[in-house]
Amino acid sequence: MARHDRPRPLPLLAPEEATERTEPIPVVDGRLPETTARPPSDAAPTPEPGPVRDGAAHVGQGHGHGHGPAAPAGRRVRVLLAALLVPCALATVVGLVLLWPRGDLPHSTQRVQQTFDAEVVAAQAADCSPGSGEGGCAGLTLHMTGGPLPGRDLVQIVPVEPSTPRFAVGDPVRVAYSGGDPTDPGSYQVVDFQRGGALIWLGAAFAVAVLLLGRWRGLAALVALGLSLLVLVVFVLPAILAGSSPVTVAVVGASVIMFAVLYLTHGLSARTSTTVLGTLVSLALIALLSAVFSAFARLTGLDDTTASLIGTLGVPVDARGLVLAGVIIGALGVLDDVTVTQTSAVWELRAANPTLGPRALFAAGMRIGRDHVSSAVNTLVLAYAGASLPLLLLFTVAAQGPGTVLTSQDVATEVVRTLVGSIGLVAAVPITTALAAVVASREEP
Repeated sequence: MARHDRPRPLPLLAPEEATERTEPIPVVDGRLPETTARPPSDAAPTPEPGPVRDGAAHVGQGHGHGHGPAAPAGRRVRVLLAALLVPCALATVVGLVLLWPRGDLPHSTQRVQQTFDAEVVAAQAADCSPGSGEGGCAGLTLHMTGGPLPGRDLVQIVPVEPSTPRFAVGDPVRVAYSGGDPTDPGSYQVVDFQRGGALIWLGAAFAVAVLLLGRWRGLAALVALGLSLLVLVVFVLPAILAGSSPVTVAVVGASVIMFAVLYLTHGLSARTSTTVLGTLVSLALIALLSAVFSAFARLTGLDDTTASLIGTLGVPVDARGLVLAGVIIGALGVLDDVTVTQTSAVWELRAANPTLGPRALFAAGMRIGRDHVSSAVNTLVLAYAGASLPLLLLFTVAAQGPGTVLTSQDVATEVVRTLVGSIGLVAAVPITTALAAVVASREEP
């Protein structure tokens, strides 16, 4: 083909302003270089791209929302969360100050025996009465490491009954000393095994597992666990013994634990504040339902343990209030799990697809929540059933009908505790998911 027959490139501008360019046009970073040619006189100027907020592009000054920078919606949501949570936090602090135990706490009216450590160095069958030849007892030789005669050996005759534990050489045991003649074996009694070493090793294994998986967040979780135990030991139990309402003490103590644990573990953010708010609402619902149904079912709370406590202290104790306090504190741990999971799921859905609105986030979060709540409720029921297994076996042996068993004081208390906690868990899913959907959808991407 002749040179003058070579096809010319198509004009990019108007025909009268196009210039012939036969060399290739370089492409830099995927874009064509800017041309110095003037745009046609009848073409509108290209608007400058405006900022993208809340999923909408604001172009130049021609759009109705382009009059200055608008306050981000996420900030307004944070202010609303603070307005809801700050009064709750202040009320918790005021309750903590007012209910803090002061003065001497009531002590047991019964004489407390001194206990010390010992080790089983010999164990053999023995007569319960010396020389009777009847057997039926175990003879234990104990090496005392404490007590009035440390380093000495002590012989103890222990009756062998179905409720008697089996002792072997090398077992570390706890021995009670009545305060009588230290040389008389009758002044001593084997009361329990030593378990401190096993519990320390188990606690260390738990801490290592949490740190290996959670790292710094796992460390924060361990610190939060320590704070929870500290609140229970330093505030909740002494305040109840000091005569304060167990329900009020439980609500304040649970709120302290919730604020401290959630913010320490997950940080100060709108996501954590949403979790705290959802937990507060669900916890209030559980407290209300437990108060209503414990009165409706006429639960007294006077089981064997509570009756023994009242007899030991010698002062009146709100037994029904103890039941309600146990429901509130027991449900808090499971509530934390549900609310944290739902909030995190909604935030991850929002991060994966920023175009999702509150309705779409709520629908997707509820699909996750239905699976979660089914397993959580099952876990709660099995946990209470496992804790009450000896009691259930006792009623089974008694050959009583299911109606009699379920409506008895001890079993009915556990039934109310389980069902109220389960209702609170079920309600926590839509409550927390709805709050998280509203807050997450209004946060800046």
